[in-house]
Amino acid sequence: MEESLTKHSLAHPKERDECEICQMKDHLCIHTKEKPHVCEVCGKQLKERSSLKTHLRTHKKEKSYVCQVCAKAFTERGNLTVHLRIHKSEKPYVCEVCNKAFTQLCHLKRHLRTHTKEKPYVCEICGKRFTEKGNLLRHLRTHTKEKPYVCEVCGKAFNETGSLANHLRTHTKEKPYICEICGKAFAERGNLIAHLRIHRNEKPYVCEVCGKAFTQLCNLKAHLRTHPKKSLTCVKSATIHSR
Repeated sequence: MEESLTKHSLAHPKERDECEICQMKDHLCIHTKEKPHVCEVCGKQLKERSSLKTHLRTHKKEKSYVCQVCAKAFTERGNLTVHLRIHKSEKPYVCEVCNKAFTQLCHLKRHLRTHTKEKPYVCEICGKRFTEKGNLLRHLRTHTKEKPYVCEVCGKAFNETGSLANHLRTHTKEKPYICEICGKAFAERGNLIAHLRIHRNEKPYVCEVCGKAFTQLCNLKAHLRTHPKKSLTCVKSATIHSR
């Protein structure tokens, strides 16, 4: 078979650069669960030769696939393809429940859990459940006290990339979140969302003792201290959806 393949491949010298037998061996690993391709740098095992090549770029920091629109570079062709949908405004993955569309399948799967209320990711320490793996990983750091994201300016450490990004703006004075109504700018998205409630007259945080409502949770917590002898274990809050 290999001899026949070699003879046949000579008829297409420029069309094929991979052996079909090797490709078949890689495919069979899907069924056998074997991972014969091992990274010499970190020891990670992969099923396919192509996956190993892609993985090696993460060590070499090689980003061969460049977006011709904005020049952003990627290690994988698939990531570039997904990125291009942002420029083309393509959202091929549509929710059958509410018709909301997404650029990536993983984003659609994550969104579907808002309908099914499924929380497949469980903390082995305290049993708390999450809809997303990333949220579980962030939660685990509250147990381990791990803070892997460090500010290069002042050395302060954080357990989330988002928290580090927000902190960096205290050094750069950048305020990328702008209110479309009054033009006020904010360093954090959460502060913009809270600000918009002032324009919309939204007060989702309600005191269960006296019924007074607030635009921000921190204001409700401060107010609750005025009821020191009451039972203040439960706080009502409306869910704010922002797009």
